[in-house]
Amino acid sequence: MAPAEPSLPLPPDEENAEPAEATRRRRRRPSLAAWWESTLIVAGLVLHIFYVAHEARQDGWDRYDALSTLLGTGSLPDTKYSMVGPFFATPFWLLGDVVQDPRWWTERFNTFVLALGILALWVLLRGRVPDRQLRVFFLLLVTGSMFGNHLRFFYGEVFTTALVAVGLVAAIVGPKLTGWIMTVVGLVNTPATIAGLVTAVGERILRTRALRYVTAVLVAVAAMLVVNLIQRGTGLDTGYHDDKGLPSIMPYSGLPNWSNPPFFGLMGLFFSAGKGLIWFAPGLFLPIRRGLHALGEAVRLVYRQWLAFLLGILLIYSMWWSWQGGWFWGPRFVLFASIPASFAIALVWARRRETSLGLNIFATVALGLSIWVGINGAVYGDTGSTHRNPMSASGVSANVRLSAVVVACCDEVRKDPPRHT
Repeated sequence: MAPAEPSLPLPPDEENAEPAEATRRRRRRPSLAAWWESTLIVAGLVLHIFYVAHEARQDGWDRYDALSTLLGTGSLPDTKYSMVGPFFATPFWLLGDVVQDPRWWTERFNTFVLALGILALWVLLRGRVPDRQLRVFFLLLVTGSMFGNHLRFFYGEVFTTALVAVGLVAAIVGPKLTGWIMTVVGLVNTPATIAGLVTAVGERILRTRALRYVTAVLVAVAAMLVVNLIQRGTGLDTGYHDDKGLPSIMPYSGLPNWSNPPFFGLMGLFFSAGKGLIWFAPGLFLPIRRGLHALGEAVRLVYRQWLAFLLGILLIYSMWWSWQGGWFWGPRFVLFASIPASFAIALVWARRRETSLGLNIFATVALGLSIWVGINGAVYGDTGSTHRNPMSASGVSANVRLSAVVVACCDEVRKDPPRHT
């Protein structure tokens, strides 16, 4: 009897067709953790809109008053602040004629700016950064960063930070022209931050040996001159005339504008107990070079551009007479530090099983400080519980509940995703 011929094995594509299709469906289907984290991000933004106490004070009130003058009378307001950011809030002011009032909507303008910035970063970085790492990054921006306090006011830092952060990413991964335009628009809203563009462009030139990036600086300067010309009648009038504070025992106090010794300004911006980045953006100090290399060249360049821009901001504001940002929760003028700091914490969290115990402990401390900064900034800020317009009990409890949920989420997502057999 002749031996039976061995059966031929099925081609790999036919043998594994059903499991492969099931795997593709699982990849397309968001996991429960993805829905949970995304819900937390949206919930944090909603709480900022409806439960966090907003205030129109200091230059936030000046910006709102200037926008009201422009839209109410059609005449250009007399203000030292750039009208670029407030101009983008025009739809919110007009919506106030229909629902609530203009002030209510403009006070919440920055929350919508951050939400759109998060959406843009998701679109630009998805596929280059793991989805879960991006969601943790966004969660930290909403609930564990200096944004928590900034979103309470109609100040200009959120608009500038969001546009520049997104613009620098787009300038690397595309669309590049749109990225540079967004960066310039953000800078014109806060003219001093052009120092950040100079350092970011300088980093690019040193890396690529291409001088064409100087064009971005020239365009930004030209745009600022045009805005000054429109608002004040001359391109060289910045609006800041003899801007200064009260004299103290320090010999350089009471002097106008850029009179602070930069060494002392930098020391304060890094280490001051009430303003230092070591407390308000601790993720900046995490060593993440290896993790960045694992994400690829584009993401590594994005992070370098963020740090380069931050360097310029630190250098310029260390010389400003009010380097600390005045009566504010944290170093007001360096809100941009929250972007790379939050990204660094999210990156270490994503690689926690590959990093050392010491780095994980360091990152855990940074995470705790960041959540403290974000939740306290949203609930109390720099006013404390004795402020004449405290948050309602429901608002405080809502934020406390959110912080507890964020911690629970961080603990939950530490678990490995289920393996399918």
